Parts: sequence; structure tokens; C-alpha cells
Amino acid sequence: MSPAVKEPKSKIKKLRDDIHVTRKTFCRLLPVSERLLADLETDKRIPSEPVMREFNELKRLIAALKGIMDAGFLKEWLITPNEAFGELKPIEVIERGEVDRIWRMIYYIESGQPG
Repeated sequence: MSPAVKEPKSKIKKLRDDIHVTRKTFCRLLPVSERLLADLETDKRIPSEPVMREFNELKRLIAALKGIMDAGFLKEWLITPNEAFGELKPIEVIERGEVDRIWRMIYYIESGQPG
């Protein structure tokens, strides 16, 4: 009897697991419905081109954030009101389509320039 072959995780599921957030939270980041996310994570559906574009941008953002903070803190950071964003939670900034504000923050932190 051969050992069970483990199915490779979808890229989307792998990223969600990497940042330790619930499907509900990840849906707010991607943005897709919970049903679609479940189907994408289990390879029941193939992501559309627009979803893949959003996913690739989210993946790039998360990689940049992990470059300036401990990955274990990312989940909490996303849902905590932040003075730098007028007390909005970073997840709300993303939902509002203002992700450039987060990219600016990353730039200032990496460059050491005052924001």
C-alpha cells in the first residue's frame, strides 16, 4: 500500500493560511464571496482573470507587509484601527480601494523618511 499523496493547496488557500485569517476576513481582502473563496480553495472553480489580478496584488502587498513586520502580527494589524489611516482598520482601507495609502506607509517605513 502506497502512502497517501497530499493534494497541493491552491495558491489562494496557501496565502490565507500563511496570514492566519478566516475565510470571512480573506473575502474582505480579495474581494470575493465566501462561497467563491471556498470553491477556489478546494479547486472546484478556477479563478477568473480579474480575481487572479486582485489575488496577485494582495499577495504582493502581504509580502511587502511581511518585510516590515512580523508575519504573526499581520492578522491583528489588519483588524486594528490605525492612527496612520484616520483610525480606519487597514482591512477597511483595502476594502475602500485605498491600498495606495498602505503602500505609502510601507515606502516611508522602508526608506526611513518621515511620513
